[in-house]
Amino acid sequence: MDAELEVWQRLAEDPLIFDDVASAQGSELHRQQQLRARHNPELVRVALLLTDLRKRGQAKFERADRMWFDRTSLEQSTPELVARHKAQRFEHASPPVWDLCSGMGSDSIALAASVGAVVSVDASPLAGWWLRRNAEAYGVEDRIKVRCGDVTNVEIPREAWVHIDPDRRAGRKRAIRIEDYMPSLEFLQELMGRTAGGAIKLSPASNFGGKFPETEIELISLNGECKEATVWYGAPAGEATSRATVLPSGWTLAGNPWDAVPMVGELGTYVYDPDPAVVRAGLVDLLAEQLELQRLDDSEEYLTSSTPIASPAVTCFEVLADLSRNDREVRNYFRDHPVGEVEIKSRHVPCDAEAIRRKLPLNGTGRATMMIARVGGRTRTLVCRRVASC
Repeated sequence: MDAELEVWQRLAEDPLIFDDVASAQGSELHRQQQLRARHNPELVRVALLLTDLRKRGQAKFERADRMWFDRTSLEQSTPELVARHKAQRFEHASPPVWDLCSGMGSDSIALAASVGAVVSVDASPLAGWWLRRNAEAYGVEDRIKVRCGDVTNVEIPREAWVHIDPDRRAGRKRAIRIEDYMPSLEFLQELMGRTAGGAIKLSPASNFGGKFPETEIELISLNGECKEATVWYGAPAGEATSRATVLPSGWTLAGNPWDAVPMVGELGTYVYDPDPAVVRAGLVDLLAEQLELQRLDDSEEYLTSSTPIASPAVTCFEVLADLSRNDREVRNYFRDHPVGEVEIKSRHVPCDAEAIRRKLPLNGTGRATMMIARVGGRTRTLVCRRVASC
């Protein structure tokens, strides 16, 4: 048996250690000394790690306090809200759904709740053990069959729907290029040709453009952060080539990036920062068309209007001042309109935010946002106020 797996199994058989971890006091070194006086040092190591990770995991999972994972598997796991969103598209699949490279099981758990039966495959015996424990935490352990093995050697029925999360850490560094994923791009493309449909989970920063023809690529954000690019193929794929989905609101926009014409207008009273999923999906112009907004410049994703527009797809700002990039002009403005904190945003204009902030006389209270952007062909400094109700 794998030595690390054995440690985790022994930890599960000794739940009282977590009571001792919670009651231990003093410095970190003193706490460890107290615990090691009563428990095996290896169990103490893993118990302290898991206790810390369960606290961090609360940002991803409702039941993190009962889940099992290490640092890497928690980082790589799909957030619960994202996994549930994807699982909705599998509702019409004939069970079982196959979850390849299943890791600690967040996607398998969501699929089991949606479809009813899942076959989860991962090369790591420890990941499979975590998955079983996590499935128990969500009450779906009877719906998931866990297999340990190389996903490239698994025989999958042609009628099956598949979810796969290829490893981005096959080497020492996290891979950005899909060609460096494991399993390979060639395997992913071949898998699409021999199964009825499914989803391929990719990094939103990956070079997915042109790699998966005749698919729908959905960019999914959660709380303003783009979490993944999901390649939908076969049965669950939509007709559009691109989709942006904003969670937790569930707002979504689908279309073809080249179908909308970029419209550039004059700076209005309000500017908007589109959600990163919309930007990465290439749907800024389609969004602008839908919301009746205009770009500040054809090289910028920032949008503008004369009246406030409310949408989960944008963050709204009221323009307080339209300034040049001149340091003196900017400093004079903040001297006359003092604030205590300045948020600095820029998409395409190179700038050193910390260097700019150090030059500002931040002697007041409240907060302002500085956008450094191209406006009608010129680089400008826009001082703004976030509009919460917009």
